Amino acid sequence: MKQPPYPAPDFSLPDYEGNIKNLADFKGKWLVLYFYPKDDTPGCTIEACSIRDAHTDITALGAEVVGISKDDPSSHSKFIAKHSLNFTLLSDHDGKVIDAYEAWGKKMFGMEGILRRTFLINPEGTVVKVWGKVTPDGHGEQIVAELRSRQG
Repeated sequence: MKQPPYPAPDFSLPDYEGNIKNLADFKGKWLVLYFYPKDDTPGCTIEACSIRDAHTDITALGAEVVGISKDDPSSHSKFIAKHSLNFTLLSDHDGKVIDAYEAWGKKMFGMEGILRRTFLINPEGTVVKVWGKVTPDGHGEQIVAELRSRQG
């Protein structure tokens, strides 16, 4: 895994409504980009809800949140509705962006899959922090604390 700081890899992916989102859409803002294995699974739900609950603080600090998985837009739509998620989820069906961010690899029992990783990207488009092994519970608070420490 690369050590920050480094330029954030570009992306162009659909959200749950089919709108294409690009890294450039977030230029000038902090971006919390997190990768997760699958919609509506226990750990992914805990992580998403933790971020949802911290979302007001995250946005107050000038950041936006984007989650990425291989799930399709209709799955994201159901996940968002079921858990009242208040941030964007993008679909990376072919895994190219997941690979670009090095969020694919060995998991438990030697199986490969999406690794639970979060990237903090500054307003200039530079990755400045990577959480390499995210603990789902309380991750939203970790993000808020990191944003606060970086913004003085």
